Amino acid sequence: MALAYCNYEDLPTGMENLHLEYFEEAVNYLLNHPQVKGPGVGLLGTSKGGELCLSMASFLKGITAAVIINGSVANTLGNLHYKGETLPPLGFNPKRIKVTKDGFADILEVLNSPLEGPNQKSLIPLERAESAFLFLVGQDDHNWKSEFFANETSKRLQAHGKEKPQIICYPGAGHYIEPPYFPMCPASLHTVVGGPVIWGGEPRAHATAQMDAWQQLQAFFHKHLGREKRTISAKL
Repeated sequence: MALAYCNYEDLPTGMENLHLEYFEEAVNYLLNHPQVKGPGVGLLGTSKGGELCLSMASFLKGITAAVIINGSVANTLGNLHYKGETLPPLGFNPKRIKVTKDGFADILEVLNSPLEGPNQKSLIPLERAESAFLFLVGQDDHNWKSEFFANETSKRLQAHGKEKPQIICYPGAGHYIEPPYFPMCPASLHTVVGGPVIWGGEPRAHATAQMDAWQQLQAFFHKHLGREKRTISAKL
């Protein structure tokens, strides 16, 4: 199931306030579906979607495995609500935006550190999670510091007695690690920034990362969701 969460039909146009009860409804729908083996479901998300998967695994029941592709360890862009609790968005400073020689924005340094001062209130409460995690990281991600976020997530999980998550880093890969043979997206319009931004990545390295990530995430889900170990090969 691909779940839209904003700017679609009757959903909010922005991400100023997201409610996890909406995502919980989708999880419960799958858990009660006759073709879902259970006892839990898997999550897969990229960027803000990966961050939301991390929040879902931390707040909601029934999550067995989650693959986070270049996600954040803290809540971003708007408030996240669930049953009376609210995670505020991580602070940022637009003055830290750099502009490339081609006129694109580089937003890598814009977000504040989630480990400092009031920004810690935005940290996702990973200690509540019962899920297994796989983090796929593009080391040339220019949206935000995905490798730092993945490593910090690992530290926080282990500090609370949780299993060490699997982290796979891809040198030269950018932000949007998609299925194999999807063309690399080096830059595009960022609706929050209001202009074009660079996403990072070198074409050959990024393509290689997409090939491997496709196999890795399937193997991870097969292991933790108990399905037969048959991977779908990438084909043009």
